[in-house]
Amino acid sequence: MSEQTLDPQLIEQTKQQIRSLVNEIAQLSKSELAPEEFYGEFLPRVVSALAAIGGAIWTIEEQGRLTLQYQINLQQTKLRESESALMQHGRLLHKTIASGETILVPPHSGSGDEDEAANPTDFLLVLGPLKTELETIGIVEVFQRPDSGPNTQKGYLRFLKQMTELAGDFFKSRQLRHFGDRQVLWSQLEEFTRVIHTSLDPRDTAYMIANEGRRLIECDRVSVAIRKGSKCKIEAVSGQDLFDKRSNTVRLLNDLATAVVASEEPMWYSGDTSNMAPQVEDAVQEYVDDSHSKTVAVLPLFPPGNEEEEDDPDKREDSPPPIGALIVEQIEDARIPQKMIQRVEVVAKHSATALHNSLEHNNLFLMPVWRAIGKARWVLRARTLPKTIAIAVTVLTALVALCVVPYRFKAHCPGNLQPVERRKVFAGIDGTVKEIGVEHGSHVVAPKPEEGIEGTVLVTLENTDLNIKIEDNLGKLAQTTERLNVVTQELYRNSRMTSEDRRQLEGQRDELREALQNLQLQKALYEKQKQELNVRSPIDGEVITWELESRLPRNRPVQRGAQLMEVANPEGAWQLELRMPEKRMGHIDRYLRKLREDDPNANLEVEFVLANDPNTTFHGRVTEINERAEVRDEEGVTVFIKASFDDQQKLPEHLRPGAEVSAKIKCGYMPVGYVFLCDAIAYVQQRILFRF
Repeated sequence: MSEQTLDPQLIEQTKQQIRSLVNEIAQLSKSELAPEEFYGEFLPRVVSALAAIGGAIWTIEEQGRLTLQYQINLQQTKLRESESALMQHGRLLHKTIASGETILVPPHSGSGDEDEAANPTDFLLVLGPLKTELETIGIVEVFQRPDSGPNTQKGYLRFLKQMTELAGDFFKSRQLRHFGDRQVLWSQLEEFTRVIHTSLDPRDTAYMIANEGRRLIECDRVSVAIRKGSKCKIEAVSGQDLFDKRSNTVRLLNDLATAVVASEEPMWYSGDTSNMAPQVEDAVQEYVDDSHSKTVAVLPLFPPGNEEEEDDPDKREDSPPPIGALIVEQIEDARIPQKMIQRVEVVAKHSATALHNSLEHNNLFLMPVWRAIGKARWVLRARTLPKTIAIAVTVLTALVALCVVPYRFKAHCPGNLQPVERRKVFAGIDGTVKEIGVEHGSHVVAPKPEEGIEGTVLVTLENTDLNIKIEDNLGKLAQTTERLNVVTQELYRNSRMTSEDRRQLEGQRDELREALQNLQLQKALYEKQKQELNVRSPIDGEVITWELESRLPRNRPVQRGAQLMEVANPEGAWQLELRMPEKRMGHIDRYLRKLREDDPNANLEVEFVLANDPNTTFHGRVTEINERAEVRDEEGVTVFIKASFDDQQKLPEHLRPGAEVSAKIKCGYMPVGYVFLCDAIAYVQQRILFRF
């Protein structure tokens, strides 16, 4: 159909539509859309204006690789159905980008070789590079019908070239805005780094990080936590000079920072906790429920180190632990834009350096003293110099005395007084508690068969299975006895039976006798087990177990070997049981070896006082030191030590087993300064010089 047969009104409407699409594309080029949104608005209008089948936008990524950003009807080209066609098409795109010109490529053009650029599709390809003043960032591809005339194809080229120039204007404007934002960011970052390094006080540094970091990140709130031992404490909150550290919100934020710092991995929360560790998930949920923040980011702050170690997980395991955490919050907005993530990471990196420097400076040995000395210049003035010298000599003399003058060194530990003779009572058979025959403090006696004393029954147990077995045994005994009598009588009464019958009866008689013997042995065993249901006291003494009724309620099942109670003899000898902290065992072992060099039988001396009578001091000697250290919840790692004391020392009347004592083991003489500061010296050695 020739152009003369076309309706002029239809042509004018088409031109108006194209002009409208061009105007829309021109407006898009001046907008501030994201690139992904721009592609989605730009390409449909270009395809519509050219009345094309479809199109695609490709961008250049790292190492010159092309990435598809947006497409319309790409599947109709059937490029993805053939690997060779896809490679030829890719080389065509690269060749067009290298030329920098808008071109037309007829369908099925090229040599057909996989290593050559070609158009393997059935469509006319219109290709136009996307360029800025600095670089080529991509290419626009339009899939057009191949049956158009030469003039129409030239129109495609001109139109696509104009549209790619408009798209280039969009990216130019975006680059300019990016460079402008980057310049502003550099200015803000320079100010941020300058301010946070102005002070070497950790609290001031944390305060400046929180307030200046909030301006740089452009978020609602920034908090800084400093690690102290295994816990993290909030030191600064943006916009607040003072805050209540005992408030529930701050307490929950402390717990959240502690959990994240322990994991040594950054935490980003915007409503989803499915990928978090359980302890971190619980902490962030509790905090968000209280603070109502939509977005929470917690980044551990690591001391500055080698960047290779930070990137290598194996090397990072040997790096120092985090010194604190940076907490960033958004109150209303749950989105986490890429711009915010980048700024938070930059702020965290610079904050870690500033905070590490301030903490390292503040933790210098005797820093408050050096500061005071630096400020107190008046001590060196002429009028005060004699006083300064006198004070210095006095202090030096005291220090020398602390290092030289000997003093009795004693290793302190807690302990208890216990009777030497005490026994734990165990169940000898399975059963249920039927009756408790004693109570706390009851006097009990042990069985003495030679004197006719059965002993005190402590607990009476009941075993239904045993009763059934006894009844069954008695029934079998009676039945077997009766059968044995019948067989025996038959042997003696019937003298006319054949020899074969007699042998059978004699065999039955022997089997019944053996079965009867086994049943009698079984009966004796059952009787012994029945006697064990009455649990008797193993020694003379008193019951020292508390609240027996609640520990052994009626009908409670107990298993064989289960501990029921404890009995002790307070009328006999007593001994001292001490729990010496392991950190003091070195002094005890060294002094004991020194004593036994002169006397192999020598023992360490002990002095102790009772908790209910601290005015009276008792003396004794160590008799046994456990070779194994044990971990106790409240006292830590301790070593069990037994000690005896002279019978001439009169203990208080009505002394209770387990009475608490405070004891000291004599370990020779040491310098007086070491005696009074031994714990502090040990702390410095363990926590600072040789950190465990």
